[in-house]
Amino acid sequence: MSQSAVAKRYALALFQLASEKQSIDALQEELDVVEAVFAQNDDLIEVLTHPKISTNRKKDLVRQTFSTLTETVQNTLLLLLDRHRIQVVGEITREYRALANEARGVAAATVYSVKALSSDEERAISETFAPKVGKHSLYISNVIDKSLIGGVKLRIGNRIYDGSISGKLESVHRELLAHRS
Repeated sequence: MSQSAVAKRYALALFQLASEKQSIDALQEELDVVEAVFAQNDDLIEVLTHPKISTNRKKDLVRQTFSTLTETVQNTLLLLLDRHRIQVVGEITREYRALANEARGVAAATVYSVKALSSDEERAISETFAPKVGKHSLYISNVIDKSLIGGVKLRIGNRIYDGSISGKLESVHRELLAHRS
């Protein structure tokens, strides 16, 4: 089974458990912590996947590292260790986040702009574009891109809305080339 399919199964199981306990947001926060710890400590995955380190020592390390998290998250990590699948933790977190966002009616959006967006600008973009994709709101990740010259470019899933000056100039350029022949 591919790692992607494995991650989806674990994420779905965690989501169903969190739904039953009405703790979708709390579990999301804990998984974000786990993802951040693994992202900031490249050696951690190496240690947890090293064949010469005993599973018990790996489990002790996980228990110590994530002692402040709920039993659900700790047990999931220990189960992943037992099944030699600890390297899919980041993917499980991303899959869980997608399920949680879907349940909340939120879509993840990447907004490219020349300067950092203010909270009012983010709110306006969310209110304008969320209904266009059938969601209540957008979770916006802002990326600074000086090549846009001005305006913004928005990516929601596989949809792109380009309101940048460079995008408009490119559109005019294509139009002129099409009428040239």
